[in-house]
Amino acid sequence: MKETELYGPVKAWLEGQGFVVKAEVGAADVVACRADEDPVIVELKTGFSLTLLQQAVARQRLSDWVYVAVPRWKGKSAWRSFKANVGLCKRLGIGVISVNLVDQTVHVHADPAEFRPRKSKPRKGALLKEFSRRVGDPNLGGTNGKIVTGYQQEAERCLSFVIEHGASRGADVAKGAGAPSATAIMRDNHYGWFNKVERGVYAASPEGLARNQS
Repeated sequence: MKETELYGPVKAWLEGQGFVVKAEVGAADVVACRADEDPVIVELKTGFSLTLLQQAVARQRLSDWVYVAVPRWKGKSAWRSFKANVGLCKRLGIGVISVNLVDQTVHVHADPAEFRPRKSKPRKGALLKEFSRRVGDPNLGGTNGKIVTGYQQEAERCLSFVIEHGASRGADVAKGAGAPSATAIMRDNHYGWFNKVERGVYAASPEGLARNQS
């Protein structure tokens, strides 16, 4: 596949809207002009890349109407990747076009526009809650795999308490171990470290004892 294969459908799409279209004008792949409006600039690529985004951002110095055009995706994984790239382009204020090379059709997935991200209060709250809950900094940034969470640290404090003091009520563990969620943690027993002795009272399980010795 060549970038030039995208030009015909993109040119026809723009001409259908009354633009005069020319290729390879200055540094731009495609430039379309209509009356006294800002020119529309389209960068053509056979796939998303950092280079494509850098080129599109550079063209924003010339016009507010900058698009990138890529071939239409094939398959679910390609669609997920394409969708993520559309989201990135929206944040950069860049429009996105896909070209179906089979039927030569063009589809616009996003028009250039200033992006104002909507903040998620629940997600922000969850982030700050985990930050506050975690003791110290037990992980390495960039870890791709198992990490130590605030929940795990709290469960470990609960385990240490019941091993030292024996079967205990959740309220006592919460206070003595500095674990506000002690009762829920021992009841849910996510790690298998606790055994319920009676209502509201928990002790260390064999797995918990083994964990403490490892």
